[in-house]
Amino acid sequence: MPKVLTSAQVEQFRRDGYVHPIRLMSEAQAGELRARLEAYEASTGGPLQGDLRHKAHLVFAWLADLVHHDVVVSAVEDLYGPDLFCWSSTFFIKEPRNPSFVSWHQDSTYWGLNRADVVTAWIALSPSTKANGAMEVIPGTHTLDQIPHRDTFAKDNMLTRGQEVAVEVDASKAVTIELQPGEMSLHHVLLVHGSAPNPSPVRRVGFAARYIPTSVRQLAAERDSATLVRGRDAYGHFEHEPRPARDLDPACLALHREITARNARILYRGTAVPDFNAARRG
Repeated sequence: MPKVLTSAQVEQFRRDGYVHPIRLMSEAQAGELRARLEAYEASTGGPLQGDLRHKAHLVFAWLADLVHHDVVVSAVEDLYGPDLFCWSSTFFIKEPRNPSFVSWHQDSTYWGLNRADVVTAWIALSPSTKANGAMEVIPGTHTLDQIPHRDTFAKDNMLTRGQEVAVEVDASKAVTIELQPGEMSLHHVLLVHGSAPNPSPVRRVGFAARYIPTSVRQLAAERDSATLVRGRDAYGHFEHEPRPARDLDPACLALHREITARNARILYRGTAVPDFNAARRG
C-alpha cells in the first residue's frame, strides 16, 4: 500500500507524468521556511544568488530537513521504492514583475543519469499560481523518451543553458500546477514543462528537490555525489554527502563549492561555459 499517495495518484503519475497538489506542511510552517530564506537574503543585501540556488540543502540545516521530510520522501518511495537519494535541489524564485521564465524542456537532457527513474518534488514556499508564473506541464510527454533540445543561453531563461525542446509544443494541452504554501507537486524527469514570467506583485518561491533510487548511475562524469534520504545504498554509484548540523558551516560551504563546480562540468559539458561562476544562474 502507498504511504502518502493514493493508488489513483500513483496511477496518475504513471499515466500523466505528474501529480499535485500534495500537502506536506501547513502554510504557517512553509511561511517559517520562507522567512529563514528571506532572513538570509536580507543579511546579504539581496535575493539568493549564484551557487547557493543549487544544492543549498548541503549548507542550510533547515533545507536538509526539508529534503528528508517524511511526507516528501514517502511520496517518492510510493513511486520508486525504499532506497533513495536526493541527487540535487534548486531554488526557483521569480521576483515580482520580472521577465524570468523557464522554457519548455525535459529535466533529463543534461543530467547524465543512466535512466529516467528520477522524480522532482517541487515545493511551494509561497503561492504558485497562473498569475505569478506557476509551472505548466504537458501531460503524458514523459512517455516520449528523450526529445532533442537546443541551447539558447537566453538572458531571462532560468535554466542553466537556456535549453528548450527542439520541437513544437502544443501549449493548449498544458496544465498549470497551482500550489499553495506547504504543498508540492511531483513530476517525472522526462515530462515536458516550463513556466511564464511573473508579471504580478507577488514573489514566487519554489524549491525543487530531485530524487533517484540508489541503483541509478551517473554516466557523464567519473564522480558524483548525492544525499541518502531513505533506506540503504547497495550500489556505491554516488559519494554520500554529509548532512549539515548548522547553517553555513565553513566545511559544508567548502564541500558545496566543490560539488557545485563538479556538477557544473556535467551540466555545461560540450559548451564553452566552464562553471557556474561564468554563467547566468537559474
